[in-house]
Amino acid sequence: MGTFSIWHWLIVLAVVLVLFGGGGKISRLMGDFGKGLKNFKKSMKEEEEEGAPANKEIESETAAKAEAPEVGKDKAANS
Repeated sequence: MGTFSIWHWLIVLAVVLVLFGGGGKISRLMGDFGKGLKNFKKSMKEEEEEGAPANKEIESETAAKAEAPEVGKDKAANS
């Protein structure tokens, strides 16, 4: 076994079993992480789609407010 004693190899074996053994803990963990990323991206995309109509409403309100004072000035000038 070279320079390593039996205890070194037992510790390495234990670490390997904890990380990779017992039903694929790492693969389940990474699968859950991937699902989380998918859900995050999906919610961000939905938020962008909902935000677009709101921006159009804000632009139309801003345009209406910009026109309103001009109409008021015209009325004041005509009086």
